[in-house]
Amino acid sequence: MSDSSKPPFRSRRWFGREGKQGFYYRSWLKGLGLPHDLFDGRPVIGICNTWSELTPCNSSFRELAEHVKRGVYEAGGFPLEFPVMSLGETQVRPTAMLFRNLASMDVEESIRANPIDGVVLLMGCDKTTPSLLMGAASVDLPTIGVSGGPSLSGNWRGRPLGSGTGVIEMSEMVRAGTLSQDEFTEAEACMQRSKGSCMTMGTASTMASMVEALGMSLPENAAIPAVDSRRFRLAHLSGRRIVEMVREDLRMSKVLTRAAFANAIRANAAIGGSTNAVIHLLAIAGRLGVPLSLDDWDELGSRLPCLVNLKPSGEYLMEEFFYAGGLPAVLREVSQHLDLDAMTVNGRTLGENIAEAPCWNREVIRPLQQPLRAEAGIAVLRGNLAPDGAVIKPSAASPHLLRHRGRAVVFESIEDFKARIDDEALDIDETCVMVLKNCGPRGYPGMAEVGNMPLPPKLLRRGVTDIVRISDARMSGTAYGTVVLHASPEAAAGGNLALVREGDFIELDVPGRRLHLDVDDAELARRRAQWSPPPAPVRGWAKLYVDHVQQAHLGADLDFLVGGSGDGVDRDSH
Repeated sequence: MSDSSKPPFRSRRWFGREGKQGFYYRSWLKGLGLPHDLFDGRPVIGICNTWSELTPCNSSFRELAEHVKRGVYEAGGFPLEFPVMSLGETQVRPTAMLFRNLASMDVEESIRANPIDGVVLLMGCDKTTPSLLMGAASVDLPTIGVSGGPSLSGNWRGRPLGSGTGVIEMSEMVRAGTLSQDEFTEAEACMQRSKGSCMTMGTASTMASMVEALGMSLPENAAIPAVDSRRFRLAHLSGRRIVEMVREDLRMSKVLTRAAFANAIRANAAIGGSTNAVIHLLAIAGRLGVPLSLDDWDELGSRLPCLVNLKPSGEYLMEEFFYAGGLPAVLREVSQHLDLDAMTVNGRTLGENIAEAPCWNREVIRPLQQPLRAEAGIAVLRGNLAPDGAVIKPSAASPHLLRHRGRAVVFESIEDFKARIDDEALDIDETCVMVLKNCGPRGYPGMAEVGNMPLPPKLLRRGVTDIVRISDARMSGTAYGTVVLHASPEAAAGGNLALVREGDFIELDVPGRRLHLDVDDAELARRRAQWSPPPAPVRGWAKLYVDHVQQAHLGADLDFLVGGSGDGVDRDSH
C-alpha cells in the first residue's frame, strides 16, 4: 500500500480520470490487451529503451526489457516500454557526440509528456548512457539505470583482442607493414564475438561503471557480460526495485548529490576510466544544479592510483574484471577515499553495498598498496594553449613524455591530417608535438574521437609507438598514448589552439599541470587579427547545436538545456 500522506502517483493524472479524458488515456492502451485493473493505481514504470540494429552494442535490449518487465509486474507495477534515439559510436557520423544532447531532449520530453511514475534506463553504447541520464535528470523522477554489459572477450589466433584497443594496435601494424590486410580483416569477427559493448575499459564500460559508482544502478551493473544470464537477473531485480523507488519517492536528485559525483570521479581513477567521463559527468551535474567543475577532476581524483589491469591501460578485458569481483571490489579497495554515506538506488548507502565485496583475482584488481599505476586519475592542464583547461589520461600515456618540449606539426582539420600523415616527406620525428585543430564541439561539429592521431608510418617503422598529441577533440576510451584532449576554448571558438603554427614550440608538463605555447602575447594578438572562424552549419540540428553548445570544460551541453523543468504535467491533449 502507498503512504496516504504522499500525493497520488503522477500517472493518475492520466489514468485516474473520469469522462472523456480518462476514456482517451485508457482506451487506446487497452487495445494492447491490457486489463482495466492495471490502470487502477499501480505505479507506471517507463522502460526507456535504446535498442537498435544500428547500435550493435545495444542489440540485446529487447530481451533485457522483457526481464525488467517481469520484475515490474512482480512488484505490482505497470511497465510500458518506449523507444528513444539510439546512438551507436561505431556507425553514427560525423560522431555520436553531436547527437548526445539531442537524444537527451528526446528522453526528457518523452518522460515528461507521458503517464510515467518511474523510469528504467536501458543504456549501453557510449553516448546512450550520458544522454539518458541527462534527460532523466532534467525531469527528476525515480530512476534506475541498467547497462547492457560488455561483449565476450575477443580472441584472435589464441591471444586476447580488445574492442577498439586491438583495432588501433593492429591498424598501426598494417600501416607499419608488419601485418597484412587479410590478417587485419580476419580479426574483425574475432574481436566482436557476441552482443554487448566494448569489452575494454573504453567509454561504454567506463560510463557503466560511473552509473554504478554514482549509485544509479544496482551493484554489479558495470561488468556483467551482456550475454551472461546474470545480466538478465540484474534487469529483473531492477524492475522490482523501481516500483519500490516510486513508492518511496526516491528521485534522481536524492541520489546524484555532490558526494555521488565525487565518488564517481575517484572510481574513474581507480578503474583507469575514459577521459570522456569528464565531459559527461559535468553535463549530468549541470542538469541537476550540482556544483561540479573541471578542476574537481584534478583535485578529487588525479592523485589516486589505477588498480584495474584492463586494456587500454593494462592487460585484461571486462570478462576477467567481472570474474575478479567487478566494480564493488574496486570501490571497497579505495573505500577510504569515498563518501560511504552516499545514497544509492537500492536504498542502501554505498558503504553498505560494498562492505563485503570480494576480490577473486589480484592480477586483475590490484591492492591499493600495489597499484597498476600510481596517481593515474585524469589530469587537468592549463596555460596559454588551454586557459579553460585540457585533459590527459596519465595511465594511458608514456611516462617519458609527461614532461616534454617539442616542435609543433600542425594539422588545420581532420581532412588535412588524413591527407598528410602518410606522406614520407612530412617533417616530423619523435620529438615533435602533433597539433590537430577544429575538432571540438563547434569545429567538427560534435567533438569527435579523433584526438589520438595515428602516427606517421615512417616513425612506426622505426619502432616509435608514441609522441605527444594535442587537440580540442576527444578520443575513444579504448585508445592510449600521450594525448592531450578537450583543449578549451576550442580552435573554432577562437581559442589559442587556432593560432598555433608549424614550427612553434609547445611545452607539456603534466606533473606541473601546464600546457604552454612558446609564443609571446604580441605575436598571438597579431595572429588573432588575421584569424577567421570556420564556416558554420546553416540549418537543422547541426546549426542549433553549434549556435548553443557550451565548451568542453562545461560539459558540452546546450546552454538552454542546463538545469531541468521537472515532471509537471502539461495541458490535456484533447
